Amino acid sequence: MSAAVMQHLPILPIVLPLCAAALLLLSGESHRGPRAALALIATLAQLAAALVLLGVADGRIAAPWSGGIGVYALGGWAAPFGIVLVVDRLAAIMLTLTAALGLAALVYSLARWERAGSHYLPLFQLLLMGLNGAFLTGDLFSLFVFFEVLLAASYGLALHGSGAARVTAGMHYIAVNLVASLFFLIAAALIYGVAGTLNMAELAQRAAALDAADRSLLELGAVLLGIVFLVKAGAWPLNFWLPATYGAAAPPVASVFAILTKVGVYALLRFAVLLDDAGAPAPFRGDWLFYGGLATVLTGSLGVLAAQKLDRLASTLAIVSSGTLLAAFGFTGTTLTGPALYYLVSSVLAIGAFFLVIEMAERHRTVAADVLAVSSEAFGLQDRPDSEHLDEMAGVPIPAAMAFLGLAFFACALLLSGLPPLSSFVGKFALLSAAIAAAPQAPRLHAGLFVAALLLSGLIGLIALSRLGIRVFWETDRIAPRLLWVEAGPVAGLVLLCTALAFGAGPAMSYCNAAARSLHDASAYIGSVLPTATVRGAR
Repeated sequence: MSAAVMQHLPILPIVLPLCAAALLLLSGESHRGPRAALALIATLAQLAAALVLLGVADGRIAAPWSGGIGVYALGGWAAPFGIVLVVDRLAAIMLTLTAALGLAALVYSLARWERAGSHYLPLFQLLLMGLNGAFLTGDLFSLFVFFEVLLAASYGLALHGSGAARVTAGMHYIAVNLVASLFFLIAAALIYGVAGTLNMAELAQRAAALDAADRSLLELGAVLLGIVFLVKAGAWPLNFWLPATYGAAAPPVASVFAILTKVGVYALLRFAVLLDDAGAPAPFRGDWLFYGGLATVLTGSLGVLAAQKLDRLASTLAIVSSGTLLAAFGFTGTTLTGPALYYLVSSVLAIGAFFLVIEMAERHRTVAADVLAVSSEAFGLQDRPDSEHLDEMAGVPIPAAMAFLGLAFFACALLLSGLPPLSSFVGKFALLSAAIAAAPQAPRLHAGLFVAALLLSGLIGLIALSRLGIRVFWETDRIAPRLLWVEAGPVAGLVLLCTALAFGAGPAMSYCNAAARSLHDASAYIGSVLPTATVRGAR
């Protein structure tokens, strides 16, 4: 790869989906083949760019910048006056995860779901652009812009298709996020008013030098900003919108939505680390994240236990995943950060695959099948009105369709409950080991609560998945669903990625631990973004 391309590599995950979305909007909806090819090529190119950045950040590929952190100044304007993109190991992990999950969801949707409404493919590319930008940006205002891009795209995707349940849940989702966006603007205005900057690295420096009055305003802005990130992360008590929205969305949309909550978790973690030396204000302090995460795990586990439909179960499992990450990142010390990043990757892939498996497994099942079950959701049944009129488009059955679905569901159940031998077991075991090992330095109460929450949530997940799996797959008069290879392939690919994570747990965990060390070295981040500034602790 030429030096010129390498120099501009950090901007590619943003430019590629933006250009693809523009071209898709200019082309007619009737040109399905070329449009699908363009979307696939753009997403594959994003995955390739993310994989190269993954190697560059780790030093395995020669980089045009020194050190493990790359800074790309848009228009040649250096920080803090210009807008910069920052690439480190954590950002590269999130970019790769976004592209891999996005590719699987896109391929699955090409079977029939992208034809259920208008502008699906450009909205999908804009969603990827917003996600990539949120993980790369180095200033608060650009983070707001990319949040709005991904949210605007997610509004259209959440409403994609038909059905009163989808429209109702989508409108609730839009209303909640519009209020959150207003809070974001107010928070950014307060922070800029007292600190005079929205660049994350410069903000970390200036926060420590504020007087008491300005510090109070900064903390008020941080509280509002934290509320926004907690809404995005699906944290309790701000996650009331999530189960209905994810459960009602089209399956490939819900699958790619699995990473949306992790944007909030990422933002909380990034700001908590940068503001740590200046005395991180609530809710970025460790105790706030830890107990908020435990509360999210508890309420999410209760939702998992009460779920009587698979889509609702998958949505509440996403909440449990976010709660586990918040509790791990808020744990005393930094020993859980590396295992938590490994668990983040595994859980996102597993939840994304599970949403796709659910749609295939429930084809040709009637609502009455759940009504006849002992624990069926008799109050407020929700069907997928667009599944029926699209089902005839599903194509020729693949061989042994029910056997494939059974194995895929079983693999997802192992992943989501944290049982061996797949990657979620490795992630949970590493989290448990790190929490127990940290007990002499960390409060024993924290270690005990975290271990109990992790084990209990896994047990509850196993119970719920077993109960609903039996209900779905043990119907004697069940008609075998028709599946296309283009539908089975993405599910198999995501499960195989989790399998590869398990077999390559050593290198993957080493990379995550290196990402954690780089993340917690705030002086290195500040020194890379502001090379001419005096950074405390920099060498």
